[in-house]
Amino acid sequence: MKAIILSGGKGTRLRPLTYTGAKQLVPVANKPILWYGIEAIVAAGITDIGIIISPETGQEVKTKTGNGDRFGAKISYILQDKPAGLAHAVKVAQPFLGDSPFLMYLGDNLVQSDLHLFCEQFTTRNLDALTLLCSVENPSAFGVAKVDDDGRVLQLVEKPKVPPSNLALVGIYLFSNAVHHAIASIQPSARGELEITDAIQYLIDQPKKVEARQLEGWWLDTGKKDDLLEANRIILDTCLQAAVGGEVDEQSQVIGRVQIGSGSKIVNCTIRGPVTIGSNCHLENCFIGPYSSVADQVTLIDADLEHSVILQGAKVVGIHQRVVDSVIGQRAQLKEAPQRPKALRFMIGDDSQIELV
Repeated sequence: MKAIILSGGKGTRLRPLTYTGAKQLVPVANKPILWYGIEAIVAAGITDIGIIISPETGQEVKTKTGNGDRFGAKISYILQDKPAGLAHAVKVAQPFLGDSPFLMYLGDNLVQSDLHLFCEQFTTRNLDALTLLCSVENPSAFGVAKVDDDGRVLQLVEKPKVPPSNLALVGIYLFSNAVHHAIASIQPSARGELEITDAIQYLIDQPKKVEARQLEGWWLDTGKKDDLLEANRIILDTCLQAAVGGEVDEQSQVIGRVQIGSGSKIVNCTIRGPVTIGSNCHLENCFIGPYSSVADQVTLIDADLEHSVILQGAKVVGIHQRVVDSVIGQRAQLKEAPQRPKALRFMIGDDSQIELV
């Protein structure tokens, strides 16, 4: 079995961060979102992976992710020259996939469930498609599946006004090679894209063997700032291992599960976990509260933050009000002028410079 991961798209809901980079490379707990998907796929026993990239951000994805050696995989990169739909991405990947069954994974997803179980069920039941579902409170915002008691998918509806269920398509699918004929047989939707839901519906109508399984753990779509912060919180809560690799002076307090990278210096700070701090950072006279991720080469001086994500190379200096629920981009600079505002909430893009007056 092979796998493809979709890592294109413009990431409009995460702008301004995604004006200058791929949304799938935005870090959660100091690791690119895309890498969690690769690791989950390799853990399921699939090591031949194709990553679908776009012209705008593809080179960055290739440079940061590499050939797959770090994951124990072989990674090929497949260019999708325009965002023409998920089924179009499969069509572009067909030379890589050949006649192999495959897993398709949307690169901005994070899931807790073990994918190996789903791959095993797909294979042993000789299915043509297996979709992963998760119950949601607002099904009208998603593709939704209607499923019978035996797990067979009866109908898929994209963002229905009257949802047939509360089971949303997670963005992880398994397909036999029958999907290629299905994609060749459908027409673009009203928005001009080849929809994977239409291709699966074609398989249902044939009829082919199309089933669904519900995720038991959490599912996180990291497409918006608050979703990204929630993903960061959950990953820190469930996966973080305490490890102090930098220098922490005697005036500092490190409380709870805290990870500090090599070369980082902590001077007169209180850090209350779960928190992860990258390598070669300088923190001085700071309070770093729970659910914060600080990437490599960040400078924080006279700053107070909690439940925030600070990207590589950013500088936050002289901010005496607590910064909360914020995402601060790479190399952004945030400093305070003499007059202080009462409250601060930010989403700051790469290379920004902000002075509070």
